Amino acid sequence: MTESQHPELVQKVIKVIDQIRPYLQADGGDISFVNLTEDYIVNVELQGSCGSCPYSRMTLKNGVESAVRRALPEIKAVEAI
Repeated sequence: MTESQHPELVQKVIKVIDQIRPYLQADGGDISFVNLTEDYIVNVELQGSCGSCPYSRMTLKNGVESAVRRALPEIKAVEAI
């Protein structure tokens, strides 16, 4: 899936990620959207302290993925690449 196939969904995902970003930045980390797969999996890149934090997987699944899936139920998962 290219972003041009579902530009409105990609923009909604980015908007949700942008709402979460300040919380990660407060702890010295960051997150950036990479792509949306044809299986509706959002790939992100964890940056800063989030990239090396032992709790980053928990933050990703319990925080980021939860927020994205709550706002956009069609999203199946959020994964760090």
